[in-house]
Amino acid sequence: MIEEAAKLIAHSRFLIAFTGAGISAESGIPTFRDRGGLWENYRVEEVATPEAFKRNPRLVWEFYKMRMKRMKEAKPNKAHLALAELERMGLLKAVITQNIDNLHREAGNKNVIELHGNIYRVKCTGCAYTENLLESGRIEEFLKEEDLPKCSECGSLLRPDVVWFGEPLPQEALQKAFKLAERADVCLVIGTSGQVFPAAYIPYIVKDNKGYVIEINVKESGITPIADIFLKGPAGEVMETLLAKVKRCLKDKGC
Repeated sequence: MIEEAAKLIAHSRFLIAFTGAGISAESGIPTFRDRGGLWENYRVEEVATPEAFKRNPRLVWEFYKMRMKRMKEAKPNKAHLALAELERMGLLKAVITQNIDNLHREAGNKNVIELHGNIYRVKCTGCAYTENLLESGRIEEFLKEEDLPKCSECGSLLRPDVVWFGEPLPQEALQKAFKLAERADVCLVIGTSGQVFPAAYIPYIVKDNKGYVIEINVKESGITPIADIFLKGPAGEVMETLLAKVKRCLKDKGC
């Protein structure tokens, strides 16, 4: 099966990747739903909804600063690095991710569509101001601040630039992702439950346009029934092997 997947990728015309929390598990970032996951000690309603932020912004910011600190310590794993290598090779055209951890960018991917935002970005609740704390170099200073963060432009409260429960996905990012899916002839689906819509429509769009879906996951998901190839195992291990076979296939003209 993995040889067949490698052949599809090596001969792909427009390869995309669609990733979820499972791709970052080997980097030490817990998935949301599993035991030991990020939500285990918190009620979603208290820390990840617009209502929670209005009710208790300090609690929400304590939770998100904790997440920033944890994610900042994480490093891209073999799966992230393999996707970056596929992009450098000219095969992978885009990564569409449900993750907010920034690890695809850290690994070296340039064309990354972040459907749920970015943990290191903040936006103003009163004006159009946004800031990427990593790019501005303010992340360490920001994490040490005890006061609630305020906008430098208008003085309003800043919030994490992520999609909370009950909020729509950013339309520009979603439409860009759907258009990429329409063009794709192969889609790598890595570490997603396939249960969060509308993001989970992406592999379905690929299939509707006669493309192939290759799923990599530790267990079957909502995507598995439509996957042409299902590769079971940790994302890093599978992607490392798959990348090696893709490279071998490209060298072998008969592949």
